[in-house]
Amino acid sequence: MHLYPCDGAAARVGADETAWAYRDAVWTQVIAGVDSDPANAAAIRDWAVSYSEALKPLTLGTGYVNFQMQETGDKVRAMYGSNYDRLAKVKTQYDPQNTFSVNQNITPA
Repeated sequence: MHLYPCDGAAARVGADETAWAYRDAVWTQVIAGVDSDPANAAAIRDWAVSYSEALKPLTLGTGYVNFQMQETGDKVRAMYGSNYDRLAKVKTQYDPQNTFSVNQNITPA
């Protein structure tokens, strides 16, 4: 598990000035499960998910978009928080066909 402080310069930007809405966060974390043996993939994934779920009550309840994998739907909306609707409008203007839709996709409004 990696733990990174994010309360410096990131906290001096307004929550609505960029895509990332959680300017009151103090730390960000990355939980990564890595093993060279593919046979251990399910166990490693289960461990990482369990670890994340156990810590969830101590968190803001969402994640930093660049630290995520292939999340969809409500999880993506939660990552952008109050900025999601504004970003969806921008997406409608600049990418109405949703060409850029890989990973944490913001659906055009």
